[in-house]
Amino acid sequence: MTYDTFVMVDWSGGNDRGPRPTKDAIWACIAGQDPVYFRTRQLVEVWLTDLFTTEMAADRRVLAGFDFPFGYPAGFTKSVTGSNDPFALWTWFTDHITDTPKTNNRFDVAGDLNALLGGAGPFWANGLSRDIPNLPRKGRDRSSSQFPERRRVETCAKGSFTCWQMAGAGAVGSQVMMGLPVLHRLRKLFANNLRVWPFEGAGAAITIAEIWPTLLAGPAPDGMIKDAHQVQAIAAHFASLSPADLTNLMDVNAPEEGWILGVLQPKAPTLRNDCFAMPQGAHWTPVSEALTHLQDKLSPVTSSKKIEITRAAGHILAADVTAKRAHPPAPNSAVDGYAFAGPIGQGAHAVPLVDGRAAAGTPYTSQVPNGHAIRILTGAAMPRGTDTVILQEDVTTDRAKILFHGPLKSGANAREAGEDMTAGQIVLTSGRTLTAADLATMAAAGIGSVTVRRKLRVGILSTGDELAQAGQSARIDQIYDANRPMLCAVARKWGHKVIDLGCGPDNRDELRTILNDAAKRCDVILTSGGASAGDEDHISALLQDTGSLALWRVAMKPGRPLALGLWDGVPVFGLPGNPVAAMVCALVFARPALSVLAGGEWSDPVGYPVPAAFSKTKKAGRREYIRARIEEGQVVAFGSEGSGRVSGLSWASGLVELGDEAQAINHGDFVRYIPFESFGL
Repeated sequence: MTYDTFVMVDWSGGNDRGPRPTKDAIWACIAGQDPVYFRTRQLVEVWLTDLFTTEMAADRRVLAGFDFPFGYPAGFTKSVTGSNDPFALWTWFTDHITDTPKTNNRFDVAGDLNALLGGAGPFWANGLSRDIPNLPRKGRDRSSSQFPERRRVETCAKGSFTCWQMAGAGAVGSQVMMGLPVLHRLRKLFANNLRVWPFEGAGAAITIAEIWPTLLAGPAPDGMIKDAHQVQAIAAHFASLSPADLTNLMDVNAPEEGWILGVLQPKAPTLRNDCFAMPQGAHWTPVSEALTHLQDKLSPVTSSKKIEITRAAGHILAADVTAKRAHPPAPNSAVDGYAFAGPIGQGAHAVPLVDGRAAAGTPYTSQVPNGHAIRILTGAAMPRGTDTVILQEDVTTDRAKILFHGPLKSGANAREAGEDMTAGQIVLTSGRTLTAADLATMAAAGIGSVTVRRKLRVGILSTGDELAQAGQSARIDQIYDANRPMLCAVARKWGHKVIDLGCGPDNRDELRTILNDAAKRCDVILTSGGASAGDEDHISALLQDTGSLALWRVAMKPGRPLALGLWDGVPVFGLPGNPVAAMVCALVFARPALSVLAGGEWSDPVGYPVPAAFSKTKKAGRREYIRARIEEGQVVAFGSEGSGRVSGLSWASGLVELGDEAQAINHGDFVRYIPFESFGL
């Protein structure tokens, strides 16, 4: 993230501080310049407006920091406004706060909020001589508070104050109430040229962010006011950061509470060291039990970020998406025609027309008199006095009136406000992979940015001295590595970020070095080869040394040996070395597991009953997957079930899944066919 101008503001919730620079007042500083003192919020608002206007005119990008919280602990905003949108609370404060240089009503508003929320709390510390109903003077006197005492960021920033405190040392509560209306007006004034971090991301001409100068500024030099020193120091600090470092600091997910710029967000959760451990005594594990174990034990390992919806397709939602406004926002016409008040009875009707028309984006603002009609086009807001539309094809007109035959019920051909979705409604849920249609839904709901999971970084590693790289010369005792290009392509198709770890030798020291490096760059590692319990199965041996190895003997064909474990906290899936077995295990086990690790939903493939064009007998005790494709309405099996026949993967369009029980399949019997598309390919 690149900015040209850095301006930091230390805030105050008090009244006019007088002409002489003083502590606990408003100070601002542009990086590279001297701090500026402001005696009132009104003066600094004018100064910021002029500064932003000047910098935009000069095509300079601005990062402006303000020393007060932009949000409250989770749940507060919705309790007050009915919405989780933090800007709804900004609007609420703007509508309720009265602020002049000599007086303001912040303590009364705090008392009113406490009353709204059920009593004396969460706000406390009345700084006035007169008592204020529901606003206790001390925090311990509160009798009601259903919200956390601090935001999540404040639990990561030792020494920070709670936003419920309205007076005394660390009276952050007053600063918030007196600051948010100023930011609300600046946001409205500069509209699309200003973004509020982290709620709207960053990258506009003006980005405003929450700061805490104490976090980064040391003691003030002798003779310098502390507040002046802090804004100067923190402006210089952020101006000194590289664009990459600043981008990393701003990569934060805090959609409701906000975040302090410079406080590092906790890392994504890690998995338990025994997450892959099967119950003791397990020998041959049925496929269904293995899948249930993964589904129960795995959890997301990816962090989240906020991005514009135009870039969100293919990303996984990290939080529910709530409509910011109704769709449609107002009743509107579903057709081109004429609007009037219904219903209309049977028979012929002549209805006089008013002068004018209603079109999408150009509403008719007057009242349509009773018994009159107006020309209306598709998508136009229904004018006052109308609720029904008749199609233009069903009328004749001489421009003074329309002639038609009834009946026509009230509300015909008109869409109700919010009939698609209402403001505050959850329209998309966490864990969903966003599609192009989802982007349309969010845009219609007024949502410009969304919180998504980072792409899961999947490392792909092949192992074995017998492997050569495709396109290079190979000895007679070598084979070409088919697994790595196959698994890389599969993981990319599933929407993950692929990190090609190359091909490792049958040497534990070298493989250890590869895994150590991979654990720093990857969220999960898929290996192929060396996943059993033989002398040359080095992946299993290395995972065994970590104490996290779970060597699964899954009752399936092809497949069977799966080595699972954690390497420096990073999950490792050791797939079989045979390409057909590696592919089948990846589709059956890795696909749903990676989806959960990425923050998405567990995904079971959808199969269909299709008559078999083959015959087969199988014993009980294991599940089998046969490469197959559809021909003339029947499913045809590949000519050989040998796992070494890698060409069968190209020939096939899916898999036939035969259950654990004994079966005798004859021509024409229905079998479960799973197309590769159902595995996300």
